[in-house]
Amino acid sequence: MRTLRPKRVKTAAPRSWARRLAAGISMALLVPIGTAVAGGAAPATAGFNPAAFDFWVDSGMGPIKSRILRAADGNTNRVVYVLDGMRAPEHLNGWEIETDIPNALARANINVVMPVGGMSSFYADWNSPSEFFGIPGSGAPASGSGAGNALSGGPGKSYRYQWESFLTNDLRNALADRLGFNRYRNGVFGLSMGGSAALTLSAYHPDQFSFAGAFSGYLNISAPGMREAIRIAMLDAGGYNVDSMAPPWGPQWLRMDPFVFAPNLVGNNTRLWIAAASGLPTNTDGPSMGTVNGMALEALALANTRAFEVRMATLGARNVHYSYPAYGIHAWNNWNDEALRMIPDLSNNIG
Repeated sequence: MRTLRPKRVKTAAPRSWARRLAAGISMALLVPIGTAVAGGAAPATAGFNPAAFDFWVDSGMGPIKSRILRAADGNTNRVVYVLDGMRAPEHLNGWEIETDIPNALARANINVVMPVGGMSSFYADWNSPSEFFGIPGSGAPASGSGAGNALSGGPGKSYRYQWESFLTNDLRNALADRLGFNRYRNGVFGLSMGGSAALTLSAYHPDQFSFAGAFSGYLNISAPGMREAIRIAMLDAGGYNVDSMAPPWGPQWLRMDPFVFAPNLVGNNTRLWIAAASGLPTNTDGPSMGTVNGMALEALALANTRAFEVRMATLGARNVHYSYPAYGIHAWNNWNDEALRMIPDLSNNIG
């Protein structure tokens, strides 16, 4: 394993970043934070990949599908888990739908594990099934529009989300037992919700994950206004209740906050790739409300990420690479480009 060089961290004045964080939160509260932003056109080869295969595993949530793409050289030692965002659908993982990144990973001789589903879950073990006012979300028909689905049925509403347990126990063991995949020194990365979750998984399961990547993640969720921003996001992405995930400001919530568990990441010496773009649109982000939403969401992610960077610097972290592209919004074209930049570093730090 190669020696990691210390990363020079540039810190901003606390008041400057406090102002940016407040501005980002204010912007996010004015738009649906969970809104899917398409960004630029997806690569022509994106979508259902016939080279990948469905891999079903029983869990406390029932049978869960993942999509598996084998490494080009056939090895079973190098494995990465690829996590979706807030609107994770039930048929395919967003990385397969929107990008060609799974193929790029396979060409780099990495086995790709793409869990499917988990909308608004943060890939966490929830406190209870999502419900409002004691009314289970199973009686009303789906409206197809954000908070209108609050009382409709759906994943994590008739049962309790147990995604962390699934990823670190059920799926991990099934991959080893049935495919021979390495249980240890895996990688994990994701966007937005999935980026935050990737850090959580690596913080508490260091034997499984030696590398974690977070793109446009919310890495300071206990900051003022963040819980309510996430509340709006989860209402908009399927009608989920953040209070069912974790009670406010209790141990369960704090356990999910990268800003709080940062010492774990330093102590584990987990190799981290942390990225957030400027929020300025690229020349492929056309004028639309989706672009406006994506700009606001990325501004909030950037403020969270900068705060996390300062926190890690105070802990003397030497295991992090930060990436801050000059252009990019909360959109798949941004995350696709970031993943391509990350793959060589991921490749050097797993297996």
